[in-house]
Amino acid sequence: MTETLADAVTAIAADAGRVAMARFGTDFKRWEKSPGNPVCEVDLELDAMLRERLGALLPEAGWLSEETVDNADRLGATRAWVVDPIDGTRDYLRGRKGWAVSIALVEHGRPVIGILEAPARGERWRAEAGKGAYRNADRLRVHDRAELVGARVPANDLAKADRLFERVHQPNSIALRMAMVAAGEADLVATVRWGHEWDIAAATLLASEAGAVVSDATGAPIGFNSPRGDAYGVLVAAPGIHAAAVEHVRERAAAGMKR
Repeated sequence: MTETLADAVTAIAADAGRVAMARFGTDFKRWEKSPGNPVCEVDLELDAMLRERLGALLPEAGWLSEETVDNADRLGATRAWVVDPIDGTRDYLRGRKGWAVSIALVEHGRPVIGILEAPARGERWRAEAGKGAYRNADRLRVHDRAELVGARVPANDLAKADRLFERVHQPNSIALRMAMVAAGEADLVATVRWGHEWDIAAATLLASEAGAVVSDATGAPIGFNSPRGDAYGVLVAAPGIHAAAVEHVRERAAAGMKR
């Protein structure tokens, strides 16, 4: 069987996951890039490894990663890798399982390959544009929820305005939370603050291919490999509740858009 580009990316993600697991729960250097923004030497090791391996696959592709100083050259590329070497670093540092290696290949602003490698959970999530989304061997399908009240949201706590929802387990990785919607284990994930494309690019494709609707916090589509490399929040929902969810967060989204 001929190896596809997605197969090659999956194998690279698996290798990165093995490196991360070998260091998981051990002693390594850790620090804060800024207050409340932790990083560790494993993040940087994986970033270098992924940049070398993925760059060899597509030398012409741009590169946008949490752990690499951004370079505007990527904006002239038709395709770009959008990578978070460890999404959910806080869980990784605490010895918890809610983290994943996140890799997306973006073409003309849209993810076409998305991989989440979550070895501590025994999970490999994979999506290709037009070919569906999978966790391990299981094809994913979003839940058919039609009512916002009672929607399952990954959260440790809920604001008063959100207590119409039902809390389910929240991994630190936003990508894994989005993947939970793809798997039908949650119905809604919503953030109303500026965030980075590397956190959500792979999971956006996973959720979309599983039938979820993905937008920014205002309900607008998200474009990737953008000049700033960020997006105003993310809202991932079962199709039957997406519009209601956008309305539910409208005031908070409008208040938070100012940088």
